[in-house]
Amino acid sequence: MAYNRAIKLSSRLFYPTAHYYLWSNQMRLGILLGYSGAKLEIPVDFVQTADEMGVHIIWTAEAYGSDAVTPLAWLAAQTKNIHLGTAIMQMQGRTPANTTMTAITLDQLSGGRFKLGLGLSGPQVIEGWHGQPYPKRVLSFTREYVGIVRQILAREKPMEIEGEYYQIPYKGEGASGLGKPLKSILHGRPDLPIYIAAIGPKNVQLAAEIADGWLPIFFAPEKYDTAFREDVEAGFAAAGPHKGYHNFDIAAPVTVVLGDDVSACLNQVKPFVALYVGGMGAKSKNFYYTLACRYGFQEAADAIQAAYLSGNKWEAVGMVPDELVDMIALCGPEARIRERFELWRKAPITTLNLTMTQPDTAVLKLMMELVSS
Repeated sequence: MAYNRAIKLSSRLFYPTAHYYLWSNQMRLGILLGYSGAKLEIPVDFVQTADEMGVHIIWTAEAYGSDAVTPLAWLAAQTKNIHLGTAIMQMQGRTPANTTMTAITLDQLSGGRFKLGLGLSGPQVIEGWHGQPYPKRVLSFTREYVGIVRQILAREKPMEIEGEYYQIPYKGEGASGLGKPLKSILHGRPDLPIYIAAIGPKNVQLAAEIADGWLPIFFAPEKYDTAFREDVEAGFAAAGPHKGYHNFDIAAPVTVVLGDDVSACLNQVKPFVALYVGGMGAKSKNFYYTLACRYGFQEAADAIQAAYLSGNKWEAVGMVPDELVDMIALCGPEARIRERFELWRKAPITTLNLTMTQPDTAVLKLMMELVSS
């Protein structure tokens, strides 16, 4: 059950108990394109079809190959209304100033359609690819980074930052001493939407506190109350009485595989789950493995990780439980997808981000119908 207005009680927002949320917007459909393999191919025709159908947003990603921004610029020039988001831009790969310059530029070129999705990625990518230290205090790093981005967008005064991670102007070792406080020449939107990708409890709480939206991964709607709700609402409380479900976009992903054979459809999702749970991080630090454990699949997660890290990737794929895939994806015949979609409708999701093994207009039309009904 959803409400279209916030309930104010004793100057604080009141959040009802489980299964009763306050959000004002009908669910919207987005599409996650992800990052490329060995060759970059952008499904322009498919995105243009989505634009014509009224899909709300298209998201791109980056790892250690294609970047998230260039494909959006390409798509911005070939679409009219669809919003354009990064899911995500790696924070440590760019200074806050560079990120904000890019965001303002793309936002203006697209006519105000850009949404800035940020994330920490992981130590293997940040240290192994960008050659930067992975922050030991990820919460303070994220808070400082986002704060600088918002200050640049606001353009209230030239930038002067004495932070734990950033000093602007720089006065440290090797400085010329000629740096001066600057203010962006280009005027951005102070309210340009900022999203944060987060998995762990404290990171989710921070996203709910300081961001305009949250980009989860492997989102299981039936686990929202036990795995995420407390952290999201703690973030709202930390932000103050203005913040709540009514003005925070939970942009959750769902992989959809349409087909008559449920088992075959589930199997199409398993390599992706195995990659992240088993190999997207070290044995001692893998956020996706930890999330699978929080969902109640620790034994399977242990087996997947052990197989994947020992080089037995297809063995790891075979260890992914059907039940885990069914929690985070919609698989099978149309009737089954319609039935299981009700779990997603009951969660406080405001943007449902569709992922597919390959662009499929039939899936797009079905999901557009479901989120619009």
